[in-house]
Amino acid sequence: MSGTLASAPVVRRAFSERFEWWMLWLLGLGGGIVFIEPSPYELLIALALCVFLVGGCRLAPGGVVMLALLMLFNLGGAISLVPFLHDSDAVTFIAVSFYLAITSGFYAMIVQERAIIRLEALKWGCICAAVMASTAGILGYFDVAGLSGTFTRFGRASGTFKDPNVLGTFIILPMVFLAQEIIRTGRLRLKTLIPLAIILMALFLAFSRGAWGHAIASLGLMVALTFFLVAGASLRRRIIMLTIGGFVAISAALAAALSIEEVRTMFETRATLSQSYDVGETGRFGRQLRAIPTIFEHPNGYGPLQFGNVWGEDPHNVYINAFASYGWLGGLAYATLIFATLVIGWRTVAMRTPVQDFAIAIWSVLFIQILLGLIIDTDHWRHFYLTLGLIWGLHDLGRRIRSRELHAE
Repeated sequence: MSGTLASAPVVRRAFSERFEWWMLWLLGLGGGIVFIEPSPYELLIALALCVFLVGGCRLAPGGVVMLALLMLFNLGGAISLVPFLHDSDAVTFIAVSFYLAITSGFYAMIVQERAIIRLEALKWGCICAAVMASTAGILGYFDVAGLSGTFTRFGRASGTFKDPNVLGTFIILPMVFLAQEIIRTGRLRLKTLIPLAIILMALFLAFSRGAWGHAIASLGLMVALTFFLVAGASLRRRIIMLTIGGFVAISAALAAALSIEEVRTMFETRATLSQSYDVGETGRFGRQLRAIPTIFEHPNGYGPLQFGNVWGEDPHNVYINAFASYGWLGGLAYATLIFATLVIGWRTVAMRTPVQDFAIAIWSVLFIQILLGLIIDTDHWRHFYLTLGLIWGLHDLGRRIRSRELHAE
């Protein structure tokens, strides 16, 4: 009898851990469905936050710093919002910004305990979401069963997202996870090859120049970090062979895709480094250059979503938008957050810990997203806040592991 009673807490803990795993898997999966509002992700993140807070999760010091900077960023936005409280879109914009900041805090919090198990759950949830969204985008692009009206935008695959550019960037982290799995195991298994092929096809059919560059740079950075920070001699030989093999396979697949006239025409249109709306005084970059000096004239910025009313188009630069929509307070807080993230990100991937592989994959994507912010507004990307929270959380975890190791010596 006493043995049965003693085992009851063990059974409850095992059930709780299994429930957490499925909760995080569902959360990762829900991130791939955002063409309806409210999306499943919003509902699942609220539920997950309740579940993990009840379980006793906490923010470590780094996570507190990250969340404090995000709150300052959004406080600046709230102040800038005051003259535009009549604008429901602007109010929603700032409300969503606060909500996304909270999601970063959540992700930083959950990796402080049972990190590998929880990261595996999120990883495979995100991979399943990417395959689902990619499959929808492919079916839509080729108008299978008349789905083009639902899963394409502007003649490009958008899948379960409202914008092809967001589909393209969302599926990059799962793509990097799958490529890393192949590199680390050395096994070409169907459970990794098939999802990777589907994701790569959708990435191509999204025809997003930013996503293409983001994907290539993220994969390259992941491979380089693994090669120099983790790999021994045998793994380095494997990385070289797989890189060559992957390049040949992708080149062959690209050649096959371009043999389809419709695909080739869109590729030729989208593959140029600059489009007509990028260049000239009224183009994207000219508009940004003209707008920068005016930032110093508006301590509260133009107000949330007001930049386009002044300049005719959104800034398409997250750093300009931070000052334009969130004022000096928000802009400086965001700049400080990004600088601090650059510091802790590189430190995190260099730490030899059990979660180093996860840190390398996540940072390879987040670092390129930070650079991509120079040409795209990334401040409302859910997957940006996912990677941001995770890298700060992994930095805290890595420091704690290293501290325990030093005290044990």
